[in-house]
Amino acid sequence: MKNNISLLLYTIIFALLINFNLIGQDFKVAIFLNDKPNNNFDPYTFFDQKAIERRVKHNLPLFDYSDLPVNTTYVEEISENVNQVKAVSRWLNAVIAFADENQVDTLKALHFVKEVEVLKIYEKAISSKQIEIEINSGWEKLRVKQINRMGYQFFKDQNIDGSGVRVAVFDAGFPYVNEHEAFQHLFKNNKIIKTYDFVKNREDVYGASSHGAMCLSNIAGIAPNGPLGLATGAEFLLARTERGLLEPLSEEENWLMAAEWADKNGADIISSSLGYTEKRYTTDEMDGHTSIVSEAARFAIRKGILVVNAAGNEGTDAWKYIGTPADVDSVLSIGGIDPTNDYHVGFSSFGPNALMQLKPNVSAYGIAAVASKHNTYKTISGTSFATPLTAGFAACVLQLNPGYTNMQLFKAIEKSGHLYPYFDYAHGYGIPQASAVTNNQNKVSPTFKLENTGEEFHVKIENFMPDEKPANKSDSYLYYHLVNKNKVLENYKVIKVSTDNPISFLKEDLKPFAVLRIHYKGYTLTKDLKAIEQ
Repeated sequence: MKNNISLLLYTIIFALLINFNLIGQDFKVAIFLNDKPNNNFDPYTFFDQKAIERRVKHNLPLFDYSDLPVNTTYVEEISENVNQVKAVSRWLNAVIAFADENQVDTLKALHFVKEVEVLKIYEKAISSKQIEIEINSGWEKLRVKQINRMGYQFFKDQNIDGSGVRVAVFDAGFPYVNEHEAFQHLFKNNKIIKTYDFVKNREDVYGASSHGAMCLSNIAGIAPNGPLGLATGAEFLLARTERGLLEPLSEEENWLMAAEWADKNGADIISSSLGYTEKRYTTDEMDGHTSIVSEAARFAIRKGILVVNAAGNEGTDAWKYIGTPADVDSVLSIGGIDPTNDYHVGFSSFGPNALMQLKPNVSAYGIAAVASKHNTYKTISGTSFATPLTAGFAACVLQLNPGYTNMQLFKAIEKSGHLYPYFDYAHGYGIPQASAVTNNQNKVSPTFKLENTGEEFHVKIENFMPDEKPANKSDSYLYYHLVNKNKVLENYKVIKVSTDNPISFLKEDLKPFAVLRIHYKGYTLTKDLKAIEQ
């Protein structure tokens, strides 16, 4: 455990050893401790009741070593020997602080210190870029569309609005949330449980970037004519972890501290429209294990929390892997769909992660109507907004199925995707559908046949009518993918269906693959290719 955590934090956050010849310079250090003695830990007073209930549901121990607070005596002694304590992590049993060269030597000599790592202070804009194209007209039409596409009416008919579910939102600030009409129901009904600004170490989060306020509105905001998100009855923990445009390395540490805080205060779901990619990491480090924020997400998941995270907005860049912490296999990573055509929106990041695991997992509208300042509303773009739309969906599914563990919820949301069981690295399993989270789904009739013509397989569309207006824009497309013998998605394509665009597959070309999967108008056919003559 010692070597794993040390190496993890060392490589995770670019913990490069710094030249100690720079006498008098402050360093950021991670101080790992040997143990956690004399804590007198009482989980029933330490944790919110909902955190206790979550542990019981997931069969997790209430006295897990990682839950024990860091020994206060150790922290006090460290404080006396550093210039500033930045963070204290119970999960890692570590203290992050600023210290000079002489203080580092003193820290290493303390009997309770296992290891001291010097961390690089990286103060450049290195987050997954935010796409915020503002369109002030047409937001009302989009507001209706973004919730209806995920099954708002289905949830409404069953009085499902996320009630009883607690969602933690991590972002760069929540200005005007305490004043805007779209959020007044949250205050009236005491739905804002706790807030904390991990940048300024205070409880007030109602300032800084408006990004968090807009994201929150896509979970629980209510505009004059109806909701902006699906979980208007949920409870919330609001955490500021980002500084806005400048995203230094410390913001991953803030994410870690916010995750521990969210766990302690009973979060069922974390909604994070944040991500870290180039200029800090390489694509092969997007493996779900390398970054500090990915390890924080993995810890949160092990505590029974569903982590919902934006895929990122690098779709038009040379960077083609998913960002972190969306790279974690058990993080529900959210891609963006264009509401004008129900197809991957150009800026939305493509998967997979560096281990070739499916990312994104599902998608939602990447262009959304949000609450803006001064009691106004607007349309804005980014996977940042697809993420809270999906987090609100997740809260409703959990209210509908309160016995679900976080991973049962994860799988239920994947299976509810409008393309499921088809998937690709642009859409994941598609847009979650409320009607698909029950066992009362109608069986879809075949919309095409795969005909064996000897040397090829030919796709014959059933009852194709070129002038027919599809129920959803995605019904105009035929999707297919090929999975290799290692069960890794290797090739996929989306084709606009027309009489002038015949679709066929040469058997010779299919020999290297194990599975061909085709999806059209809600129907998916899976073809096992092992029988093709080798």
